[in-house]
Amino acid sequence: MSKAAKILSLGAIMPIVDEALDARFEVFRDTDTALDEIIGAHGDEIRAIVTRGRSPTNEALMARLPKLELIANFGVGYDSIDAAAAARRGIVVTNTPDVLNDEMGDFTVGLLLATVRALPQAERHLRAGHWLDRPFPLGNTLRGRSIGIAGMGRIGRVIARRLSGFDVPISYHARNRVPDVAYPHYPDLKALAAAVDVLIVVLPGGAATRNIVDAEILKALGPDGILINVARGSVVDEPALIQALRDKTILAAGIDVFAAEPHVPAELIAMDHVVLVPHVGTATHHTRGLMANLVIENIISWFSGHGAVTPVSETPQRR
Repeated sequence: MSKAAKILSLGAIMPIVDEALDARFEVFRDTDTALDEIIGAHGDEIRAIVTRGRSPTNEALMARLPKLELIANFGVGYDSIDAAAAARRGIVVTNTPDVLNDEMGDFTVGLLLATVRALPQAERHLRAGHWLDRPFPLGNTLRGRSIGIAGMGRIGRVIARRLSGFDVPISYHARNRVPDVAYPHYPDLKALAAAVDVLIVVLPGGAATRNIVDAEILKALGPDGILINVARGSVVDEPALIQALRDKTILAAGIDVFAAEPHVPAELIAMDHVVLVPHVGTATHHTRGLMANLVIENIISWFSGHGAVTPVSETPQRR
């Protein structure tokens, strides 16, 4: 493995990643130098990209980097990367699966309970001193509800396993039945939404799922329905969600991801029957450390001649 290998770092990653890469490679960061300036000086030598996915890694960028071999994504979702274009160019894309599954399972259950039981609202009631005047109103419960999970991949399975201890029926939506999952399968998302009281969205982002949770799905979920989105902001039609919450088409929502992060629609912020958190599903020292180590492992393994550790399904594994 040669220290001369040049890597382009897009966006702020993590100090542990920066230090590990700096010790082994020549790294150019768009947080230090303008991207066009980096490419102008070193574009024909850059062999890898490491990215947080804050900006698109598209075919136009790949075309400017003729020696590009590897794109290492910090995160399990890689919809900001044109994986099909990478495959056509023989570029391997990696992500950080599995190491964040448990964290996301824990977090999703926490967000669900916070939304159903209105825990942030109850805390605000107490902090504002209103408990001195009146008790917090009676609220909703998870009892008697049924859960639908849109997406039964690695994270969806962990969420289902966590929720199985709550004695609530669970169903799921996926394009195809997952062979080793015994829960009822709904190939049609609208049918799942109509059958459940809580819809948890863990679908991948990208063109195929953009605005898949639209006004029709929210109407099917119904006036007692709760939407939990821990996937990507792009999978939910935000204007339709805002309207559904305004009109009481659904009861409430718990949202960790937004269409134009970090910008959150003012209409959502103003609503008291919505729990909003700033994309913190995996935001713990423990899990981000595991993700960082896997990014480093992918890059070091690649340039050591052993191939990528966690290549995504769309891209070839070739040296």
